[in-house]
Amino acid sequence: MRKVKIKAFAKVNLVLDVIGRRPDGYHEVEMILQSIDLHDDLVFIPASTVTLEIKGERLPVDDRNIIVRAANKLLAQAGLNAGARILLQKRIPVGAGLGGGSADAAATLVGLNRLWGLGLSRLELEKIGATLGADVPFCLRGGTVLATGIGEQLTDLPPLPSLPVFLAKPPFNVSTVHIYRNLVLTAADRHPEVQRIATLIREGDYQAIPRYWGNRLEEVTLNLYPALKEVMDWLRNKGLPVRMSGSGPTLFVFGADWAPESQAQVVADLRRKGWWTYNGCLTTAGLEVDE
Repeated sequence: MRKVKIKAFAKVNLVLDVIGRRPDGYHEVEMILQSIDLHDDLVFIPASTVTLEIKGERLPVDDRNIIVRAANKLLAQAGLNAGARILLQKRIPVGAGLGGGSADAAATLVGLNRLWGLGLSRLELEKIGATLGADVPFCLRGGTVLATGIGEQLTDLPPLPSLPVFLAKPPFNVSTVHIYRNLVLTAADRHPEVQRIATLIREGDYQAIPRYWGNRLEEVTLNLYPALKEVMDWLRNKGLPVRMSGSGPTLFVFGADWAPESQAQVVADLRRKGWWTYNGCLTTAGLEVDE
């Protein structure tokens, strides 16, 4: 095979609950993950060794990068001595709560599985992906998915239509590890209604999702970053259904029907503050392969 091209799609968390901390240090979660059309582009070309080239971000190209780790995991799993030249065009912001690294790892598993002719099934790739990161199995699958465990136990939900989604990220990143370290769980916590939202999706009543959604990590991140809370409150005061994705700091407006001139003003105001914005839609896939 001469080359494999893959689009790796970002995700948002329509709802995210943290149940508790496990003995192994991971947190038990319950969440609904949704693919969106923002994507990175990856190209896999035969070569004697694994190398990585990146455009769009300054990122490490050795085993500190999840793409290289994914390639090495696949080589170890297959007992193979092979290589690939991997080209990454980075569009999904780093450290944004949008699953960009996990999407790239998922694309790497799929791309190299095809390039090297390994013939591994999606379920086999999901097992390998779970050893790389909790969101990687979802990114292999994509669409609208209920995730439990540490995020690796997946139940497909009916796909949502291509509703509009607006993203806004401040000019700083957030460490997921740091957010979880500052998370305090108590018996009195109010939990978002994950199963109710899953039922709404199954019934096709997606317009009701913002009535019941939530993100258990939001309070932690907003307390640590007051500038983020200020913008979130500002968007809410405009009547927009806004939520934080993952551990943040990206905020997203879900399915809003707002006038183009109003949205343009919001974009202009945010960009003056140094924020990155993106106007897109939901999608039904985690990856798109073009051989």
